[in-house]
Parts: sequence; structure tokens; C-alpha cells
Amino acid sequence: MAFIERASPAVKQILLKLYCAEKPMEIDHHLYEFGSVEYHIQSQASNPQVAYLSISMPPLCHGVLPNELSSNTIEMVKGLCPNVVEIAEPAKEGYLLTLKLNLNQIPHKKDYDKVIKEISTVHSVIQSSQLKEILCNVNSDDAFQGMYKPIKLVYHPREPFFLIRQPQRILAVFPIRFKEESDVIIATAFFQELVDVGSSDKWAKAPPCNWSAIPPPELRGEALEDLNTNGGFFTFEIFSRHVEGNRLDKTVWNLLNFNAFVRYHVKSTKGFIQRRMRKRLESLVEVLYQTNSEENEQPKQNQVCRYTKKLVRSTKYVAVKQRWGTFGRKVKRIRFRLKIHGFTRFRQRWLSFPKFSKGYTKIE
Repeated sequence: MAFIERASPAVKQILLKLYCAEKPMEIDHHLYEFGSVEYHIQSQASNPQVAYLSISMPPLCHGVLPNELSSNTIEMVKGLCPNVVEIAEPAKEGYLLTLKLNLNQIPHKKDYDKVIKEISTVHSVIQSSQLKEILCNVNSDDAFQGMYKPIKLVYHPREPFFLIRQPQRILAVFPIRFKEESDVIIATAFFQELVDVGSSDKWAKAPPCNWSAIPPPELRGEALEDLNTNGGFFTFEIFSRHVEGNRLDKTVWNLLNFNAFVRYHVKSTKGFIQRRMRKRLESLVEVLYQTNSEENEQPKQNQVCRYTKKLVRSTKYVAVKQRWGTFGRKVKRIRFRLKIHGFTRFRQRWLSFPKFSKGYTKIE
């Protein structure tokens, strides 16, 4: 889960702004993260080389871990940047820890960004150290006294998970909750695939995992609000080989951010599906647009053909009509101009109708 940043982006941004300022700045910022983590950054213009970073946060597990930081946790915080970070005692009122930052000890080259980034990881260092103290007791005798008793841990608000100590192993159970039904479907498919891959020989060294839609028997007696889920319960089995040497830090970080990893996977999957659907829709629209353009071109071509036919017909008709019109007029002129000498007299004499009188006489 390297994509999940350990450093607080807001704290990193303010410290970089304070360190890179050309003129002395006076800063007094209150920041809140995860709903329960509070930062207080102070710096005075009269002493710009020193800044104070105070942090307040609830313990990872109520009732099991003390409210104060252990010596191991304090040493891990000092190990961030030994020349830059100092523990201010006592801490400011209302805060769990106060750090004195010697900004003049930060290198002025490219490494200053890495140093400030390490200082911004103080929250994750404290939470990781608290979980390490629990996991390091896998094979201890104290583990048998609290056997099968779940330990509720809260790293992110509204996303608790449980650790259950058993002989030679620790069970980490994650109740999964989502607001949308589509997220539940994607997450369920992801869990089933993760279980199948984890059970293969290639990943035999990884912690065994299991997914169930109902709470495991080890969580009987827990509060109903913690067991009311719609994404089921995912369980990891942590053995001693998973918390030895450099593996301890990776195991702790993966457990703390497993819920964030699942939500990141669901969000990425939904984005991938939406991109595929958008591309598919664009291809279908392009096909429909091509068919419509082809259909629109065919009537235009038919109209052009009809127009040309009409144009050809009209020109031929006009030419023929003009030609035969002149010929007909010539024939008429020839027919009406025929004259026979003496025919008029002959017609008047022999072809005239006799005239009858209108009156009549009575025959006796």
C-alpha cells in the first residue's frame, strides 16, 4: 500500500511554507484530520528558526493501551529526525505530544523536502507503534490470559477492526461497510478473488485470509453497531513470521490501512467501469451518426438524379416542341395559301345553297 501516504499533507504544506519563507513568519494553525486527530503548529517571527508541533489523538485501543505514550513510541518519534526533532516537556495543555522543530538544522539542499515529509508522519508513527506493541506479544505468555477476547482498534473513525489473540497467532477481523449497493458488489468480488489468490502456493508466505458474510464466532458478544455491516467480515491470520524484523512495519501499516485500500480499489474499479462505458457509448454514437449520414446522403443523391432527369426531359421537350411547332405553322401556312383561279366563282354558282322565301301561299 505504498500509494497511501504516511505523511499528513496539510502539516507538510505548512512546514514547507514556513521553511521556504523569505521573511520571518508568525504562524498559529489548528488542523484536524480523521475527525479526532488535532495538530497545532506555532512559530513566532521573533524566533523563526524554531517551530512547535503539538498533536492530540485518542489511543488506538481504549482500555488496553495507556493514554500516555510509551517509551518505545517516544523513541520512535525522536528517530524521525534526531537533529531536528526534540520532545518538549511537558506537552502543551490539551495535547498528547509537543515537538520542538529546529528548522535551522534542516539541510538547505534537495533533502529538506524529505526531512519535512518525515516530520509530517508523526501521527502514523504513533499509531503504528501502539499496534506493534500488541502484535509483538503473539507468542508471549500474556497472550493466553486474554485468549479469544477481541480487542477493538480504531484508526479511522467509523471503521474499527478487531484483534483476537489465539495460541501462536492473532486474528485481525475487519467489518466492511459501504453506503452504495454497487460498492458492496465490487468489494465482494474483490474479497473472493483475494481469498483465491491468497490460498495459492505462490502466496503461501502471506498471511492467510478469509471472507464471510456473517460475523465470525470470535466476535460473539460485541456491540451490535460494530457487527452491523453490509460488506461482510474479512479476516487475516497473523503468525510470528509476519512480525519478525522488517516485516513488522509492513504488517502494521497494511492492517491500519486495509479499509482505505479496499475503498481505493472500489473507487478505481468504478472509475474503470465508467470509462469503459463512456468509450462504448461514444463508439455506438459514432456508428449511429455514420448510418444517419449515409441515409441522408442517399435521398440527396436521388433528388439530384431526379432533378437532372427533369432537367434533361425539360430541355428535350422544349427543343422538340419548338421544332415541331415551327413545322406545324409552316404546314398551316402552306395549306391556307393554296388558291385556284375561278374556284370562287364556281363555288358561288354551284355550291351555294338555294334561298327559300319565308312566306307561303294557301293552296286551294
